[in-house]
Amino acid sequence: MKYHANCHCQAVQFTFQCSEITAALKCNCSICSRKNAVMSLDYIAPQNFELIKGKQALSIYQWGDKDVNHYFCSNCGIYPFHDTIYEPGKYRINLCCVDQLDTTHLKVTYFDGKNNL
Repeated sequence: MKYHANCHCQAVQFTFQCSEITAALKCNCSICSRKNAVMSLDYIAPQNFELIKGKQALSIYQWGDKDVNHYFCSNCGIYPFHDTIYEPGKYRINLCCVDQLDTTHLKVTYFDGKNNL
């Protein structure tokens, strides 16, 4: 399936392809719990991800060991996706940014990032 997503102000817009999304991931580490993001269970490969608009609006936040690039819109502050230094270009998507997806109906897997850092 092809999904369309964007930040709140729509300065950042992107598409990605994957099988139908029925599940998600939530992490309890300090940054994820504060963002309250509902993330894609799997990473999206570079050939299945296209940034349509907004490269200039994206900023990156890194913390701790700086192995995750948390991208966010510098206009509205929304976090649409992230990648890691170990697999750059493979994105985990904030599913709350996907307009046609109701994240309250997804089966959520919880990851204990707070104790696995």
